[in-house]
Amino acid sequence: MRFLISGASGMVGQALRRSLEADGHPAHRLMRPESARGKFPEPGDVRWDPVRNEFDASAAEGVDAVVHLAGASIAAGRWTAARKDLLRTSRVDATHHLVAALGRLARKPAVLVAASAVGYYGDRGDEILTEQSPPASDYLGTLCQQWEAESVRAEQHSIRTVLLRFGIILSPAGGALARMLLPFKLGAGGRLGSGKQWMSWLTLSEAVGVIRYAVENTALRGAVNAVASQPVTNADFTRALARAVHRPAIFPAPPFALRLALGEMADALLLSSQRVIPDRLHQAGYRFQHAELASALRALLSR
Repeated sequence: MRFLISGASGMVGQALRRSLEADGHPAHRLMRPESARGKFPEPGDVRWDPVRNEFDASAAEGVDAVVHLAGASIAAGRWTAARKDLLRTSRVDATHHLVAALGRLARKPAVLVAASAVGYYGDRGDEILTEQSPPASDYLGTLCQQWEAESVRAEQHSIRTVLLRFGIILSPAGGALARMLLPFKLGAGGRLGSGKQWMSWLTLSEAVGVIRYAVENTALRGAVNAVASQPVTNADFTRALARAVHRPAIFPAPPFALRLALGEMADALLLSSQRVIPDRLHQAGYRFQHAELASALRALLSR
């Protein structure tokens, strides 16, 4: 199969390309102007500019599957009005442009696998959340709904569409785990707030596995929770990570300090509770590589 990947320079995109190419699948990059700076084009790269409404359709013809991972980092800075606008345009507007461009191809891809996030559900305490659970009306919940609505428009062009609601993706090479490792290795780690909030997670290799499964399983479409089978509370996550690096975790971060440092983002990303279950992956027969956190962390940190 021939793949086209947006967000190919990100942590998940790079891992996905390595996995696909190792199995002999050409995996080309969908390159926006800002991501292409300083990078030499590779054969099969597709240039696109959602702002200028430009898309290299001739280069995209004949692609079998599109994996859409692009979007400005949700945790890269305080959520000012300008930052929120960037988060929206890089997801909602860019997806609108991409789906429209795919719909105009003479030979359309068979499947679009598009990223979303468990932020769709908002802060839900101990409630068990499946794909059938309603969305939140807060900032992230609304953003995810708008993002997914643009992705699912691909179905109007007879492109099977899978919306992957990712939890926290764990890798020592980047993302949340990489930022946590140094303080935990120094013995300065600890729970966030009360520690009672649920965290839904999966490893980077699992994220790649779920994406590939969504492409290959032609019966799968619509929303799919891309999380491990066993969510954990933040307190349990803290203890598991401390054990994995052989250090104590005795320095909790109080909510007021997190809010002072991060503003609105602290409540949405660090203090909110999402106990998400991968119900549709279970029903589809997906077999998890890492279902339990402690063994997943040992595997990640032993490499």
